[in-house]
Amino acid sequence: MYPVGVATLLQFLWEHELPSMLVLVTLSLLLLVVSHFRCNKRQQDTPPNLPRFPLFNTLSFFQRRHDFLAWGFRVTDQRLFQFRLLHNNVVVVSGERGRREFLNAKGLDLQEGFRILSGALPLIHGVTVELRQQRVARIYKRLANVQRNERLTELIPEILNDGRRLLHSWEKAGSLDPFDKIYGIVFQATLRCLTCTEIAGDPEIVARLRQLYEKVDRGTTPATVLFPWFPSPAMLSKARATKQIYDIIVNAIKVRNQSGVPFNDTLQIFLDEGDELSAIVGFMMGLVTAGSRSTGTTGIEAAYLISASWLVLFLGCHPKWRNEARSEVKNLIMSHTLETISESNSPRDSKSTALSSIPLGAWESETPVLDLLIREALRIAQPHVAMRRNVGPTMYIDGKVIPTGTLVVYPFSSVHLNPALYPEPWKFDPARSQPKADLTYLGWGGGAVTCLGARLARLTIKLVAALLLVDFDFDTVDASGRIADPQPIPNWNDAFACRPAQGQFFLKYKRLDSSYWSSEIRPL
Repeated sequence: MYPVGVATLLQFLWEHELPSMLVLVTLSLLLLVVSHFRCNKRQQDTPPNLPRFPLFNTLSFFQRRHDFLAWGFRVTDQRLFQFRLLHNNVVVVSGERGRREFLNAKGLDLQEGFRILSGALPLIHGVTVELRQQRVARIYKRLANVQRNERLTELIPEILNDGRRLLHSWEKAGSLDPFDKIYGIVFQATLRCLTCTEIAGDPEIVARLRQLYEKVDRGTTPATVLFPWFPSPAMLSKARATKQIYDIIVNAIKVRNQSGVPFNDTLQIFLDEGDELSAIVGFMMGLVTAGSRSTGTTGIEAAYLISASWLVLFLGCHPKWRNEARSEVKNLIMSHTLETISESNSPRDSKSTALSSIPLGAWESETPVLDLLIREALRIAQPHVAMRRNVGPTMYIDGKVIPTGTLVVYPFSSVHLNPALYPEPWKFDPARSQPKADLTYLGWGGGAVTCLGARLARLTIKLVAALLLVDFDFDTVDASGRIADPQPIPNWNDAFACRPAQGQFFLKYKRLDSSYWSSEIRPL
């Protein structure tokens, strides 16, 4: 046999006077070359697919998300990769350029991504379907109202009074699970800030709502997220809990309207603005979900539940930072409320009253130690994966095509646990030097989407921490009662609570007596 090349073929057609055939073959060859070029370019523009069976990838995404995404980057050796989630295509983003373009992209919709990939509240006609139809901008506007200076000033003593009541129920000494007890304080604060007096002022209703929201969390499974229409036992339980939450909130609004007695709370803001029932319920159901768990849309969740509990655990492991934080709170009291302390007969009451008298501006601008502690706790213990959906048009991220309708996610671990940005990333080191580049810290969001409740969340954490620091000394211990060494490591696969990966840890505490307080702070 003799090899016949393209040139030989064309020469044969020309010599045998077959011009039509020559043109046809030439065009076919050109189309073949162009098609091959486009195919190669399309493959270069498309993020690589994960090699495993789609069902396995789907289960891993929901059950061990942090490990699964880290594995995806390792096995593809790319900054972006994609996988199938039933009929949805999901692109996972990492790297400096990808992070910047993802966070600033206008076509990536947060609400749609969260709705599809999170499944926080089931869609129930007459309950939550109508809530989704409300204008999100209005809900965000009311959240801004809650965070105005005058409202936050009013909330400070209310949050402290609630926290003091719960702390006074503790024994003089003992051990407790911070993901239970600190959660309880934070959940109470969330209801106080975002709902109404009828709810936040009734311990039985607060306890009932906490149980129901935890039931909603337990009902969030891969099946309920992927098949929300299928009446599985988990979905039915979740739907019943959601309906009961809805009924409690609606009943509280009804009681307020029937009594005609106004209260200085968030509900009254809505009523004074003339907002309809569905908007009020949507705000309270949605933001309480965000404020008390770890998958919300405003960013409050990470600050409230996860970071408040982990901040206390970290302080229990690091006496140096615990003492510095306590000294900072005491200096606040000495600077702003000495007259209040000197007039009080009860050392315990003097501490609580003193904290309530510290002005909002001092909490926000005169607490650099607490700011560093909160920042570091958010970095280490915020297992957030930002979720978006491209609502159009087709876009590119880090040179890879993202068609309309594609789900796009960015794991915060890509930046917060990156040893190139944060050496020894699992080490709790509030004094560490911070990266200089943009968008290298996302504790309160970044780019086009930032935490709209950040001011309220940050203030609440400071108040809860201050209450604990002035009333108790404490250490973090393991299940056998030994001082935790090394410190607990957050389990980023636990998307709801991010509990320690090494097992259960406790807070071993003792109440500080009046002599300790009196010797530390005296009026000048």
